[in-house]
Amino acid sequence: MTISVALIRKLDQIPPDLRDILLAVIEELEQHRQTTVSKEEFGDLKKIVADLAASVRDLAEAQKRTELRVSELAEAQKRTEQRLNELTEAQKRTELRLNELAEAQKRTELRLNELAEAQKRTEERLNELAEAQKRTEEEVGALARAVKGTREQVGGLSRSLAYALENEAYRKLPAYLDKVYRLRIVESMIRTEVADEEVNFWAKAVKDGREVRLVGESVLRLDDPSKLKALHRKVQKIGRLLGAELIPILVTHYAKPKVLQQATEGGILVVQSYEWDQNL
Repeated sequence: MTISVALIRKLDQIPPDLRDILLAVIEELEQHRQTTVSKEEFGDLKKIVADLAASVRDLAEAQKRTELRVSELAEAQKRTEQRLNELTEAQKRTELRLNELAEAQKRTELRLNELAEAQKRTEERLNELAEAQKRTEEEVGALARAVKGTREQVGGLSRSLAYALENEAYRKLPAYLDKVYRLRIVESMIRTEVADEEVNFWAKAVKDGREVRLVGESVLRLDDPSKLKALHRKVQKIGRLLGAELIPILVTHYAKPKVLQQATEGGILVVQSYEWDQNL
């Protein structure tokens, strides 16, 4: 039995195992061809060959489908490997980011520790300042008490000096006023209250043959115009009550030139303590 070129081409397209079986069948047919074969046996052989051919075709189709599936699986495997590579790179980036976050966390914890130490030092400093403030308040309180005591002492000293000035004026003013202003005291000069006003110097006097009243105050320093206004107010009140001619006088240790000029222009006699020693 001669094998055609077409049959050889088809045999090359099937798997080796099936190709060997087909070749064995062909050889069997070749042997039977040399012997006498009944029509019935020949039919059986044809049926076997046909079945084998159908099986070969089915196997060839299955092989194609298998190869196609293998190709698809290969592509799927390729895509899977590509995805795995992408996931690997993403994992690397994630790990890198995690490392960066871990470093940032370390720096944050370090900064928090530094801030905690700074807060601790601040609280210690505040406690120190609170203690210092407490000591300062105690010292200020002590100083305030000392200042109060000093003021009381100064006030007492000031009153003592004022009384001393008044007492000296009672002795020196009569002769000084008579010599310098021709103002003669005819009754003893006293400290009293007139028209509900306290008056340091009150006396009846004669000026150019007419009777007048002397109304005076004493201040240690005449350096404020308000002291002139206070005396003017007293003189006006007493004058309205008594209807007598009043001569206002201010006795002081020192008169500021500007205030002294205002007093003179306002009709107030100003006597500085050094003057009576110079004129007596």
